[in-house]
Amino acid sequence: MASSEELHKRRGAAVARGVGSVIPSYVDRASGGKLTDVDGREWIDFAAGIAVTNVGNSAPRVVEAVRAQVERFTHTCFMVAPYESYVAVCEQLNALTPGGFEKRSALFNSGAEAVENAVKIARHATGRPAVVVFDHAYHGRTNLTMALTAKNMPYKHRFGPFAGEIYRVPMSYPLRDGGLPGAEAAARAIELVEKQVGAENVAALLIEPIQGEGGFVVPAPGFLPALREWATAAGVVFVADEIQTGFCRTGDWFACQHEGIEPDLVTLAKGIAGGLPLAAVTGRAGLMDAVHVGGLGGTYGGNPIACAAALASIETMHELDLAGAARRIEATMVPRLQAIAERTGVVAEVRGRGAMLAVEIVQPGTLTPDPVTTAAVSAACHAAGLLTLTCGTYGNVLRFLPPLVISAAELRRGLDILDAAFPG
Repeated sequence: MASSEELHKRRGAAVARGVGSVIPSYVDRASGGKLTDVDGREWIDFAAGIAVTNVGNSAPRVVEAVRAQVERFTHTCFMVAPYESYVAVCEQLNALTPGGFEKRSALFNSGAEAVENAVKIARHATGRPAVVVFDHAYHGRTNLTMALTAKNMPYKHRFGPFAGEIYRVPMSYPLRDGGLPGAEAAARAIELVEKQVGAENVAALLIEPIQGEGGFVVPAPGFLPALREWATAAGVVFVADEIQTGFCRTGDWFACQHEGIEPDLVTLAKGIAGGLPLAAVTGRAGLMDAVHVGGLGGTYGGNPIACAAALASIETMHELDLAGAARRIEATMVPRLQAIAERTGVVAEVRGRGAMLAVEIVQPGTLTPDPVTTAAVSAACHAAGLLTLTCGTYGNVLRFLPPLVISAAELRRGLDILDAAFPG
């Protein structure tokens, strides 16, 4: 087997430079909360493929289901010759997502595709053009989803022009808006929409219940309910982007449930299928069915192998109570992260829910973002065998997304490495 060094040389001659990687090691195998590279080095995994392997890598039920499906057939295209597993996944999503109303689902390949299709559905159903999004938001890398995304570098830089009729308003960011109460932060955003866009022109309000790439920003209590109430009154489709937060990651099946939010549409991907590419839009039947036949779909959307993996992943989440596991991870991690904050003086805030946690790193005694220290801490983690990710508009947030099946020993070992990586 080639070494990581040899593979890195081959990569330079074969892979486009614009595709980056966090670490220079090349993975050979993975399970639970560990990765092993081709050189035999082990890594504690605090990334989970960016919140994808919630059930762990090569989860037994997923492996069994995928193997059985590959032996039966690999692809027919649901739009040509349909199959039961696509229907079964939709049934599961309709039952699991928030809201007791009648629902429908459609399956796609990626989170960006799900977001694009949610916008299509909202615009078609309402006949309105405008979409409202928020500061620090991340929704994908396609042309439309780049327009929806807030951060320029590396996601939008020199890739324009972008899709129009996208309007951005302030997010509730308690650390950086003076602790503005959620209802007041929502009123601030709503006033901008009503004055600058006009509620009657808005098809959809699109929001991550907890922002992902933007910095794991948790809005103040009351922010989401106030937006939901306004959207209902204004006839605006409320779209919850649960791509990173969904499937037990935040200690419940979906982050919206923490404040009792019932979105009109939910976009889903990442943790849905145990590492296989699958995404979905699930929502109110009247909205989803408003689109004409043939208006939704895609060649690979709802691939039978990915559907088999999704059904097995959902079974695993139920069987192992992975929402409860996320809460237990939070109970272990938060006190350790708070102790790091107190010891070092460079952490302005420990935040998140469940197994979606982060620390925002600043210059001591200020709220001035410190991306240099953030990068140095992350690099030190990597050198010691802990896979961590950075994020945030200012590049100063360390985010932690361990697989929900990580062992207590692996979690403690990862936290020990993290603690040692901080200065002071």
